[in-house]
Amino acid sequence: MTPDVKTFFDKATGTATHVVHAGPGSAAAVIDSVLDFDVKSGRTDHASAEQVIAFVREQELTVEWLLETHVHADHLSAAPYLRTRIGGRIGIGARVIEVQEKFGKIFNFGLDADGEGRDFDRLFDDGDRFGIGNAEVQVMAVPGHTPADIAYLIGDAVFVGDTIFMPDCGSARADFPGGDARTLYRSAKRILALPPETRIFICHDYPPDGREVRFETTVGEERAGNKHLRDGISEDEFVEMRNARDKTLAMPALMIPSVQVNMRAGHMPPPEDNGISYLKVPINVL
Repeated sequence: MTPDVKTFFDKATGTATHVVHAGPGSAAAVIDSVLDFDVKSGRTDHASAEQVIAFVREQELTVEWLLETHVHADHLSAAPYLRTRIGGRIGIGARVIEVQEKFGKIFNFGLDADGEGRDFDRLFDDGDRFGIGNAEVQVMAVPGHTPADIAYLIGDAVFVGDTIFMPDCGSARADFPGGDARTLYRSAKRILALPPETRIFICHDYPPDGREVRFETTVGEERAGNKHLRDGISEDEFVEMRNARDKTLAMPALMIPSVQVNMRAGHMPPPEDNGISYLKVPINVL
């Protein structure tokens, strides 16, 4: 099977949202959606989500799934908003519970908000299979960037989240709580063991100067040219490079709001007694 993929790119966060379908009138899934968020004002906007909605309606697609590859630290998920407008069930990797437990303690959310995954409609384990219409989806656990990262293999296409980037960008960082460079290498190599013609759809692109944004590559292209993961780079070499590089990276601009929202399946924290939701900023913790 060769699924059709329509991608929407959010320049502000470098995020690629993929709509996977089999043509007009078919079943569909939306992978890694974006809720626009202005950190300076604390205001949200649905412009990115509305582009997805317009395409779904134009193509008369039936959205069955709103899928997340992991708890994103660089953008907020629009999954709850999309569910109210075009339907779908929200799914993520089962190890999101570990992320909820770690960050629930950091943000002091309490037992009513962490460690159960109940905000999501489905928690996927490695090897799980489910359908998008007649298309079968296989879940691959690919931890390392975070414990909960998963990839979705659909026919000749695999949606890898932040595990692998375009060849000239390399790989994701592994220094978030629960991340691990050695685990990331092994997860990436699991993806790169797929047939060389397998299409890889990434979640983010940060193109070097002069290159247009790209969000599709292949296993063969990555094995030949990925600057961090190409054939011939050993696990120890990767770990040394990744750990050294991660020490130089600043925290993502939207990490603090993103994690609080995305670990809740895109829902804002419950409103307080004045009807307003608040995001917390832990001082001298992260």
